[in-house]
Amino acid sequence: MSKDQSTIRNRKSEITIHIADDQRLLREGLATLLALTNDIRIVAQASNGNEAISLANQHQPDVILMDIQMPGADGVAATQAIHSAQPQTQIIMLTTFADDDYLFAALRAGACGYLLKDIPSEQLADAVRAAHRGESPITPTIARKLVNRVNQQPRALAASPLIEPLSDREIEVLNLIAHGLSNKEIAERLVIAEGTAKNHVSNILGKLDAKDRAQAVMRGKELGLL
Repeated sequence: MSKDQSTIRNRKSEITIHIADDQRLLREGLATLLALTNDIRIVAQASNGNEAISLANQHQPDVILMDIQMPGADGVAATQAIHSAQPQTQIIMLTTFADDDYLFAALRAGACGYLLKDIPSEQLADAVRAAHRGESPITPTIARKLVNRVNQQPRALAASPLIEPLSDREIEVLNLIAHGLSNKEIAERLVIAEGTAKNHVSNILGKLDAKDRAQAVMRGKELGLL
């Protein structure tokens, strides 16, 4: 195999990342830290929401780390625009704000995860990998806010019945999802293989007609499953 062919193969196995943050020092620091990994490659950096949208369209990255408050289009507006055009791109909100309104606005816009900027670098890399696998990385304190908000909502009196009901095991997994557990943590808790946990999560999303874990939790609450 030639050197060029090896390079192409390696790049296909990498997770491509786009970082959007108006603080240059933080943006470049994140890029430097993530570039130290073997499986993550930074393809773009943006200093505002409009630039984030433009660069996302240009590079079509696997994962975007998106700040919320930026000049021009903010992170929520940029997330909505990018998610609409490129639903395959996973967007993680990376912010200093643990505000409920920001959290739910970001999730409604299409973000798959919500992390605070004080997260350790190794956990951030793991969160990027989790998002790329289709999981929803959420800081534990934020996950509790999500669960509390869902629990405060009244149960729907006439929620649409499911075509195929969730099994007892799937309801158990849904409860663990609601508490912010990853596929790996669910597997450890239930003493099952991680692949089995992933299959349960996929089945739950399909049965609940949910695009992500956060929507599955809300749908589960509406149906009285949580």
